[in-house]
Amino acid sequence: MRALIQRVSHASVTVDNVEVGKIKLGLLVFLGISSDDSYSDIDYLVHKLKNLRIFNDASGRMNLSISEVNGSFLVISQFTLFASTKKGNRPSFVRAGEPEKAAQLFNDFVSMLESSSNLQVETGRFGEDMQVDLSNSGPVTIILDSKLKEY
Repeated sequence: MRALIQRVSHASVTVDNVEVGKIKLGLLVFLGISSDDSYSDIDYLVHKLKNLRIFNDASGRMNLSISEVNGSFLVISQFTLFASTKKGNRPSFVRAGEPEKAAQLFNDFVSMLESSSNLQVETGRFGEDMQVDLSNSGPVTIILDSKLKEY
């Protein structure tokens, strides 16, 4: 499971010209689910996202977690995080999870993030064509990969 996270001052997601998710200060999480992901991958990423100290303190240093700034999450499914460009010019997505299993893991990820963080969690719509609007704060962009666990 991979997460590309961006610290944002605001972000929103639209499907068919209808806004389906919107946050102010927080983390925009693009979540990629591979064919071999499981609940241990969810546990790892949820723990990291809740505790990652990437928000500025009073001195301007990245020293605060999302809960310490009362931020929110916007989670967007992003199978392209598992694109392989090893051969040719057209990406291959064979490592991306099958839609049915990936949708279940995505929903379980969102549920665990909501229940364990007690913060607002908004989402896009799994498998839909989405338009994402954001203002990256910093900019701060970090990639997390549950197969490269480092606590």
